[in-house]
Amino acid sequence: MNLAVIMLDSLRQDHVSFYGWQGCPLETPNLDALATEGVVFDNCYPEGLPTIPVRTELYTGQHTLIHRPWQPLEPSDVLVAELLRAEGFLNFLVADTYHLFKPDMNFHRGFHAFRWVRGNEYDAYRTDPPRNRRLEDYVNENYDEAWRGRVLQYLKNTDDGQAPEDYACWRTVEAALEWLRRNRSDQPKFLWLDTFQNHEPWCPPAGFDRYVPADYDGPRIILPMGGSALDWGDEATIACVRGLYAGEVAYVDWCLGRLLDGMRRMGCMDDTLVCVLSDHGHPLADHGKFLKGGDRMYNELLKVPLIMRFPGGEYGGQRLDALAQFPDLAATWLDAVGCAEAAHDMAGRSLMPVIRGEAAAIRQATISGYYRTPDRAVRNGRYSYVVRGGDEPDELYDLVEDPRERNSIIARQPQVADELASLFPNAYFPAPPKSHGVQGDSEVQDTPVG
Repeated sequence: MNLAVIMLDSLRQDHVSFYGWQGCPLETPNLDALATEGVVFDNCYPEGLPTIPVRTELYTGQHTLIHRPWQPLEPSDVLVAELLRAEGFLNFLVADTYHLFKPDMNFHRGFHAFRWVRGNEYDAYRTDPPRNRRLEDYVNENYDEAWRGRVLQYLKNTDDGQAPEDYACWRTVEAALEWLRRNRSDQPKFLWLDTFQNHEPWCPPAGFDRYVPADYDGPRIILPMGGSALDWGDEATIACVRGLYAGEVAYVDWCLGRLLDGMRRMGCMDDTLVCVLSDHGHPLADHGKFLKGGDRMYNELLKVPLIMRFPGGEYGGQRLDALAQFPDLAATWLDAVGCAEAAHDMAGRSLMPVIRGEAAAIRQATISGYYRTPDRAVRNGRYSYVVRGGDEPDELYDLVEDPRERNSIIARQPQVADELASLFPNAYFPAPPKSHGVQGDSEVQDTPVG
């Protein structure tokens, strides 16, 4: 069996229409079609955020939350690519996620060949000023020089063309298909395709830029600023940014369709496990702020799509609510392709017993957060306990009754928070969880924007 891992950076689960979230703003026909043929997980979470710690978990099957900040892979790390290479796999990495190919990051290790597609976000790619777009059309009066410079770098990088085929995601897909065409043999293969395209700045091609309200006439804010959204924009600006993000998702889904169609024409889907996932979601001022951050431990950041389509559609049609963390995926992939013993020293646990119907679950709870921030989200199948640092009150949400996490119920059910916290060692909590069973606890009423 071959293995193809397709990483779609910054894709919120509630923007994949198959998942059925109320208010999903778009259709994702290619993700949806793959989901109907595959095994879909509702509750797979990153442990250590963001981009690089997540990929370290996926590459190694090891935990990162309290051990690894944003840093290169270590020489001592044992990688899935290396393990599969030792088992006779031919490995290829193609990525437009430019953090992977910064000097000395080492995320190409273990691959026989790798290709970097340049020009996403602030990649130090172009220095000549953009000729086809004006910076002033993409920022407002609240943007300082630092933020203006970030937007300008993106405009420089992408100035050569704005057709769908000019964008990095399409070029990454084409590079993957070219490699598959040139390497049609019986040797088992491992493809890792990593696209950054759902990540901000959000500037979808014209044919996909159809979700911004028609009456919006302000600047196209392709890169939202940090902090409270209403400090630098208004409700119309927020709606514009959300629409641009939706356009990016629609475009990436279209590119995924190109990849899957090409793989089908070559017969690759007959003998390949295709795993499509994201590293995390992205806050769209759901709780008042855009961009990722350690204080944004909510579904919009933590809930990601995970679809595994096995050769011939085996195990397909399942939608599973079993909990999983990203370190589990490496062990799962190795198990699925017949190399389970190679995962012996991994911290993650294979999900194959759940997929095969031999077990209902492999975990009681998950934990997520940032290495350098005190906030943590501890989740089981029903509740999310958000542990806050400093004087901020902790929060507890019923994810079934309140999936948008509007109202904390910690004052009514403090014992649930205490039980969740007890499932992880104290080392996971830089700021120890508060005691919730005392009089005077007050319920947090969140008032999200939009």
